[in-house]
Amino acid sequence: MQEIYIENLKKVLGNKNKLEKELDIKIKNKGKLVLVEGLTEKEFIAIKILEAIDLNFSIDDALKLKKEEIIMQILNIKKITKRHDLERIRARIIGTHGKTLKTLTDLTKCSISLKDNKIGIIGDCEEIEDAIQAVKSLIQGSKQGNVYARAEKQRKRKKLRKDEPIKNELKNK
Repeated sequence: MQEIYIENLKKVLGNKNKLEKELDIKIKNKGKLVLVEGLTEKEFIAIKILEAIDLNFSIDDALKLKKEEIIMQILNIKKITKRHDLERIRARIIGTHGKTLKTLTDLTKCSISLKDNKIGIIGDCEEIEDAIQAVKSLIQGSKQGNVYARAEKQRKRKKLRKDEPIKNELKNK
């Protein structure tokens, strides 16, 4: 049995049956402390998913963590910058009407969520590094346009690398 403190308990309890069924575990709560019972491996995955839900990820995004190649990275804004205008930094990451956050999500193919001074990123092992770099650049003051351009370049580079074996195969035929 493992336990985790959850601030956003409504979201967890509202989807308790779905989570228990999907993860093959039992969820109990004592106040904001959530107890998870099941096989050790499933408990570990469930804790990661509950952590993601507490970071304001949707249930579907959090459940992606069941896949082995999908990971979650948590960044703390205070550890990346010494600046004290944290509200302004959070605003830069979110953007006007959430536009910056959505654009980063689209470009990096990762789910990005912000809660207080923590930024959660869920994505494929290969894609998550680009998302982390983009978010860190924004925190450190880079212009949004420059961050988008760099993320787009990295995406194109990765796509070319994935297509390269196919081109070589076609040449050899």
